Amino acid sequence: MPITDVVFDYCGVLLDWRPELTMEGLVPTPVIRRVLDRADPYGFWYYDLMSDLGWSEERVLSDFRRHHPHDDELNEAMRLYFANYRRAFAGMMPGMPQLLHDLHDDGYRLWGLTNFSTPFVTLAHAEFPAMHLLGDTIVSSEERCAKPDPHIYEIAIERFGLKPEQAMFFDDKFENARAATEVGMRGVQFLNADQALQAVRDAH
Repeated sequence: MPITDVVFDYCGVLLDWRPELTMEGLVPTPVIRRVLDRADPYGFWYYDLMSDLGWSEERVLSDFRRHHPHDDELNEAMRLYFANYRRAFAGMMPGMPQLLHDLHDDGYRLWGLTNFSTPFVTLAHAEFPAMHLLGDTIVSSEERCAKPDPHIYEIAIERFGLKPEQAMFFDDKFENARAATEVGMRGVQFLNADQALQAVRDAH
Protein backbone atom coordinates (compact mmCIF):
# COMPACT_ATOMS: atom_id res chain seq x y z
CA MET A 1 0.00 0.00 0.00
CA PRO A 2 1.38 3.46 -0.84
CA ILE A 3 2.21 5.87 1.96
CA THR A 4 -0.30 8.72 2.25
CA ASP A 5 0.52 10.05 5.73
CA VAL A 6 3.78 10.80 7.52
CA VAL A 7 3.82 11.27 11.30
CA PHE A 8 6.74 12.89 13.13
CA ASP A 9 8.04 12.92 16.67
CA TYR A 10 9.19 16.39 17.73
CA CYS A 11 12.40 16.42 19.81
CA GLY A 12 15.27 14.75 18.00
CA VAL A 13 13.31 14.52 14.75
CA LEU A 14 11.73 17.86 13.91
CA LEU A 15 13.33 19.92 16.68
CA ASP A 16 16.89 20.23 17.95
CA TRP A 17 15.93 20.35 21.63
CA ARG A 18 18.69 20.87 24.17
CA PRO A 19 17.51 21.46 27.74
CA GLU A 20 21.00 22.40 28.91
CA LEU A 21 20.77 25.62 26.88
CA THR A 22 18.17 26.96 29.31
CA MET A 23 20.75 26.94 32.09
CA GLU A 24 24.07 27.64 30.36
CA GLY A 25 25.85 30.74 31.64
CA LEU A 26 23.39 31.05 34.53
CA VAL A 27 24.49 28.23 36.83
CA PRO A 28 27.88 26.46 36.97
CA THR A 29 28.43 23.71 34.41
CA PRO A 30 28.82 21.01 37.10
CA VAL A 31 25.34 21.89 38.37
CA ILE A 32 23.91 21.46 34.87
CA ARG A 33 25.56 18.05 34.68
CA ARG A 34 24.06 17.09 38.02
CA VAL A 35 20.52 18.18 37.18
CA LEU A 36 20.71 16.27 33.87
CA ASP A 37 22.29 13.18 35.43
CA ARG A 38 20.20 10.21 34.31
CA ALA A 39 21.37 8.25 37.35
CA ASP A 40 19.31 10.50 39.65
CA PRO A 41 15.91 8.79 40.00
CA TYR A 42 14.34 12.19 40.72
CA GLY A 43 16.46 14.27 38.38
CA PHE A 44 15.54 16.23 35.28
CA TRP A 45 14.61 13.23 33.13
CA TYR A 46 12.09 11.88 35.63
CA TYR A 47 10.35 15.24 35.76
CA ASP A 48 10.58 15.66 32.01
CA LEU A 49 8.49 12.50 31.73
CA MET A 50 6.05 13.74 34.38
CA SER A 51 5.71 17.02 32.47
CA ASP A 52 5.04 15.02 29.30
CA LEU A 53 2.29 13.18 31.19
CA GLY A 54 0.56 16.39 32.22
CA TRP A 55 2.22 17.65 35.40
CA SER A 56 2.24 21.45 35.61
CA GLU A 57 5.43 23.47 35.97
CA GLU A 58 4.44 24.30 39.55
CA ARG A 59 3.92 20.65 40.45
CA VAL A 60 7.23 19.64 38.89
CA LEU A 61 9.20 22.32 40.74
CA SER A 62 7.49 21.59 44.04
CA ASP A 63 8.13 17.86 43.82
CA PHE A 64 11.69 18.41 42.63
CA ARG A 65 12.37 20.54 45.71
CA ARG A 66 10.80 17.87 47.93
CA HIS A 67 13.41 15.38 46.66
CA HIS A 68 16.29 17.91 46.72
CA PRO A 69 15.39 20.04 49.77
CA HIS A 70 18.86 21.36 50.59
CA ASP A 71 20.28 21.90 47.11
CA ASP A 72 19.45 25.45 46.08
CA GLU A 73 21.69 25.34 43.01
CA LEU A 74 19.96 22.27 41.67
CA ASN A 75 16.52 23.76 42.29
CA GLU A 76 17.56 26.96 40.56
CA ALA A 77 18.76 25.00 37.51
CA MET A 78 15.40 23.24 37.28
CA ARG A 79 13.56 26.55 37.63
CA LEU A 80 15.63 28.03 34.81
CA TYR A 81 14.60 25.19 32.50
CA PHE A 82 11.02 26.43 32.59
CA ALA A 83 11.84 30.15 32.86
CA ASN A 84 14.07 30.10 29.77
CA TYR A 85 12.35 27.39 27.77
CA ARG A 86 12.64 29.24 24.47
CA ARG A 87 16.40 28.74 24.68
CA ALA A 88 15.95 24.95 24.65
CA PHE A 89 15.14 25.08 20.94
CA ALA A 90 18.47 25.30 19.12
CA GLY A 91 16.49 25.21 15.86
CA MET A 92 14.87 22.58 13.73
CA MET A 93 16.89 19.48 12.96
CA PRO A 94 19.08 19.89 9.85
CA GLY A 95 17.10 19.54 6.64
CA MET A 96 13.74 19.09 8.32
CA PRO A 97 12.05 22.35 7.21
CA GLN A 98 12.84 21.45 3.59
CA LEU A 99 11.71 17.86 4.12
CA LEU A 100 8.34 19.03 5.44
CA HIS A 101 7.91 21.36 2.48
CA ASP A 102 8.91 18.67 -0.01
CA LEU A 103 6.55 16.07 1.42
CA HIS A 104 3.72 18.58 1.68
CA ASP A 105 4.23 19.65 -1.93
CA ASP A 106 4.17 15.98 -2.97
CA GLY A 107 0.72 15.60 -1.43
CA TYR A 108 1.51 13.71 1.77
CA ARG A 109 -0.53 14.52 4.84
CA LEU A 110 1.82 15.47 7.71
CA TRP A 111 1.19 15.05 11.44
CA GLY A 112 2.92 15.24 14.81
CA LEU A 113 2.96 12.75 17.69
CA THR A 114 5.08 13.90 20.59
CA ASN A 115 5.93 13.26 24.22
CA PHE A 116 5.84 16.92 25.20
CA SER A 117 3.70 19.49 26.99
CA THR A 118 1.28 21.84 25.24
CA PRO A 119 2.97 25.19 26.07
CA PHE A 120 6.21 23.97 24.53
CA VAL A 121 4.45 22.64 21.43
CA THR A 122 2.75 26.02 21.03
CA LEU A 123 6.11 27.76 21.39
CA ALA A 124 7.75 25.51 18.80
CA HIS A 125 5.02 26.30 16.28
CA ALA A 126 5.44 30.02 16.95
CA GLU A 127 9.22 29.80 16.52
CA PHE A 128 9.42 27.68 13.36
CA PRO A 129 7.03 28.37 10.45
CA ALA A 130 7.57 24.95 8.82
CA MET A 131 5.83 23.35 11.80
CA HIS A 132 2.55 24.78 10.49
CA LEU A 133 2.68 22.22 7.68
CA LEU A 134 1.58 19.62 10.23
CA GLY A 135 -2.16 19.10 10.05
CA ASP A 136 -2.42 18.40 13.78
CA THR A 137 -0.36 17.03 16.66
CA ILE A 138 -1.10 14.54 19.41
CA VAL A 139 0.57 15.83 22.60
CA SER A 140 1.22 13.39 25.44
CA SER A 141 0.50 15.90 28.21
CA GLU A 142 -3.01 16.40 26.86
CA GLU A 143 -3.70 12.69 26.53
CA ARG A 144 -2.03 11.71 29.86
CA CYS A 145 -0.37 8.97 27.86
CA ALA A 146 3.11 8.78 26.31
CA LYS A 147 4.99 6.76 23.72
CA PRO A 148 5.66 3.86 23.56
CA ASP A 149 2.23 3.12 25.09
CA PRO A 150 0.19 1.70 22.17
CA HIS A 151 -2.82 3.76 23.21
CA ILE A 152 -1.29 7.06 22.11
CA TYR A 153 -0.70 5.66 18.61
CA GLU A 154 -4.29 4.47 18.50
CA ILE A 155 -5.42 7.99 19.42
CA ALA A 156 -3.37 9.36 16.51
CA ILE A 157 -4.78 6.80 14.08
CA GLU A 158 -8.35 7.68 15.02
CA ARG A 159 -7.95 11.46 15.27
CA PHE A 160 -5.95 11.85 12.06
CA GLY A 161 -8.10 9.36 10.16
CA LEU A 162 -5.10 7.21 9.29
CA LYS A 163 -5.02 3.89 7.56
CA PRO A 164 -2.15 2.47 9.62
CA GLU A 165 -0.63 0.49 6.74
CA GLN A 166 -0.40 3.74 4.74
CA ALA A 167 1.18 5.79 7.53
CA MET A 168 4.89 6.10 8.29
CA PHE A 169 6.06 7.27 11.73
CA PHE A 170 9.50 8.68 12.52
CA ASP A 171 10.97 8.75 16.02
CA ASP A 172 14.59 9.01 17.13
CA LYS A 173 13.99 6.36 19.81
CA PHE A 174 13.92 2.79 18.52
CA GLU A 175 11.34 1.62 21.05
CA ASN A 176 8.90 4.33 19.97
CA ALA A 177 9.30 3.47 16.30
CA ARG A 178 8.86 -0.21 17.07
CA ALA A 179 5.66 0.50 19.03
CA ALA A 180 4.23 2.26 15.97
CA THR A 181 4.97 -0.82 13.88
CA GLU A 182 3.24 -3.00 16.44
CA VAL A 183 -0.03 -1.08 15.97
CA GLY A 184 0.18 -1.43 12.19
CA MET A 185 2.02 1.72 11.12
CA ARG A 186 5.43 1.73 9.45
CA GLY A 187 7.69 2.80 12.29
CA VAL A 188 11.15 4.05 11.33
CA GLN A 189 13.93 5.10 13.69
CA PHE A 190 14.95 8.58 12.56
CA LEU A 191 18.60 9.26 11.75
CA ASN A 192 18.51 12.37 9.57
CA ALA A 193 16.40 14.18 6.97
CA ASP A 194 17.97 12.40 3.99
CA GLN A 195 17.30 8.99 5.51
CA ALA A 196 13.70 9.96 6.28
CA LEU A 197 13.04 11.16 2.73
CA GLN A 198 14.56 8.00 1.32
CA ALA A 199 12.42 5.84 3.63
CA VAL A 200 9.24 7.52 2.37
CA ARG A 201 10.31 7.15 -1.26
CA ASP A 202 11.34 3.52 -0.78
CA ALA A 203 7.89 2.73 0.59
CA HIS A 204 6.34 3.12 -2.86
